[in-house]
Amino acid sequence: METRELGTSGIKVSVVGLGCNNFGALPVEQSRRVVDRAIDLGVTLFDTADVYGNRGGSETQLGEILGPKRQKIVLATKFGMPMGEGKQGASPAYIAEAVEASLKRLKTDVIDLYQLHRPDPSTPLVETLEALDRLVKQGKVRHIGCSNLPAPGLDEAQDISGTKHLARFVTAQDEYSLLNRRIERELMPGIERHRMSLLPYFPLASGLLTGKYKKGEPAPSDTRFGRAKQLGDRYMTEDNWKIVEALSSFVSARGRTMLELAFSWLLSRPNLASIIAGATRPEQIEANVKAVSWKLSKDELAEVDRITAPAR
Repeated sequence: METRELGTSGIKVSVVGLGCNNFGALPVEQSRRVVDRAIDLGVTLFDTADVYGNRGGSETQLGEILGPKRQKIVLATKFGMPMGEGKQGASPAYIAEAVEASLKRLKTDVIDLYQLHRPDPSTPLVETLEALDRLVKQGKVRHIGCSNLPAPGLDEAQDISGTKHLARFVTAQDEYSLLNRRIERELMPGIERHRMSLLPYFPLASGLLTGKYKKGEPAPSDTRFGRAKQLGDRYMTEDNWKIVEALSSFVSARGRTMLELAFSWLLSRPNLASIIAGATRPEQIEANVKAVSWKLSKDELAEVDRITAPAR
């Protein structure tokens, strides 16, 4: 498994990561099989959040499953989403409370990458960064990252950290795929300028790039789009179907799969460290790891770029 560094942190992670958003909703033994297979295959980045698994379920399952295996992985989690009873945001008081709760659920002494899940407009960014810096100095967190932070906010955060000598965001976790390339305009240049790493989520556009959905047919009831019509409406647009059809022809002509293209294309992008991909079965982990073996040629990348231009 290829590894890449998270920004300038010195921490290296596998190029295929494991998104743990399904944990907590799955039986613990099923989650355990996924975790064990991921570690066996060299997956080292495990990404979760306090809110995943019905508020705490994902972290709790990971804490129960990992045990001594904790030392084999890079453990990333997030804070800031609503956790009930007004528990949310990025104020210093709440950050101090949230990190203790995550450490307890995860049964660990330190979080390798602690990420702001989304911006908190009610808290000055400087206060959030000072609170996160304290966690680093206390040894409860090794490095910090952000998620869903717009480019101007990223610039502001890094300027504040530089001026006040605070811990800096080393990663940005944002939606990025062949069907959603919007971050290329402003955010990705900022990530490069600040020597950060990108951790893309929804690399398969919530499943539209898997081939499990068919144009003009209802989404199967046991799929993400089948359970959440609003999500399906967001992704199953006419423009996206045109791109998917063209990409399907592209991979078929080369004896490849959409999964291979989606992952291998992402790894060709600048400053990308690891692909955050969820899994509910060990076989999905195996497929994800296998998918990154395709090294696209310059001509192939140019053709994919042409096909997916509307996704920018």
